Amino acid sequence: MAKGIHNYSDIGRLNKVLMHRIDREVEGIVPDNLEAMLFDDIPYLVAAKKEHDKYVQVLEANGVEVCFYTEETAKALAVPGAKEEFIADFLDRSTIRGGELREILTEYLSAKEPADLVETCIAGVKRSEVPKPKRVTLADYIYASDLYYLHPMPNLYFSKDPAACVGNGVCVNHMRMRARRRESLLMDYIVKYDPDFAPEGTPRWYGYDDVESLEGGDIMILNDHTLIIGLSQRTTALGIQTLARNLLGESGFDRIIVFDIPKRRAFMHLDTVFTMVDYDKFTIHSEILDAVGIYEIFLDRDGEVQFSTITDSMAEMLKKLLGVPAVKLIHVGGNDSMAAQREQWNDGTNTLCLEPGKIITYDRNYITNTVLESNDLEVITIPSAELSRGRGGPGCMSCSVNRDDL
Repeated sequence: MAKGIHNYSDIGRLNKVLMHRIDREVEGIVPDNLEAMLFDDIPYLVAAKKEHDKYVQVLEANGVEVCFYTEETAKALAVPGAKEEFIADFLDRSTIRGGELREILTEYLSAKEPADLVETCIAGVKRSEVPKPKRVTLADYIYASDLYYLHPMPNLYFSKDPAACVGNGVCVNHMRMRARRRESLLMDYIVKYDPDFAPEGTPRWYGYDDVESLEGGDIMILNDHTLIIGLSQRTTALGIQTLARNLLGESGFDRIIVFDIPKRRAFMHLDTVFTMVDYDKFTIHSEILDAVGIYEIFLDRDGEVQFSTITDSMAEMLKKLLGVPAVKLIHVGGNDSMAAQREQWNDGTNTLCLEPGKIITYDRNYITNTVLESNDLEVITIPSAELSRGRGGPGCMSCSVNRDDL
């Protein structure tokens, strides 16, 4: 087992990831709540599970230890007092803050063993599963037209977003969209009470209760000195500034590069348009090249956070930061503009790097995969007909915990 959090690059040999196997929470998605649940379509669960299992098999065949949110959170909740604390927090975050309904839900959840409790919180609790309150309250009116008292968390299989392991510490992220905010609570308890995952003293670079949003899909670890963070639809400028105050000067990282990308669902996070795949190679969606603004955040001599605009081209800037003769930006879809749009929508740009030059991609993005292979990359594909319906790729489904240094 790879001990602790150690993650100083996005391409160092991958030793350990944190994931969530897609499960019955996606069956809480119906046409009426697609938008609220942040989905464009409903995955077929049986097939999606098989696809996810194949992904895990590929990781394990390549020497990666795969741990899961359910198991790690259950270990944390087995610590005396942690389960009760978690239930109270979870109900607070679900806006169940008092009255008979809270008493009913507390009793229902408290009767469960830790693993079952975590699975239940992820899958959601329907009104039909618990006794009806005898006294009608405002909460009853609020939930009267809803099947759920506690809504499911179908986006959790994109496990990179609610938390990010950076250096020897962790960001427990404040998610932008309400449908995803409770996901981070699981990592909050893992870090508090699971020393096998996060030994005592593991730094927290960002907190669940920080007001501004920051999401893991916008965090790229370029090398042991530099992060690139997307100012995106899901991550705010103030969120980035808060991370900079906590991280710079305390971690070995001394600069943060900000990519200000278009605030569109198709782009969503930085890793949907830009990922690192080798010492000097990146996947990129061509539409951001002329649309992105680039800034640097650093500490001045007095330890104050400052920023400046970078006027170099993206390629020139990356070359300087990496200390290489040149970098190659590999365009999703190659030279075919329609393929670029289609395959970027299906996360052709989003990869998981197993080691420099060896990556995992979705099989459906066959044009991009051919382009990647023609650039001397080893490409391992996984099935994706159902997993891709959630708008996230292999990188989105994997929170890298431990990598070898470059």
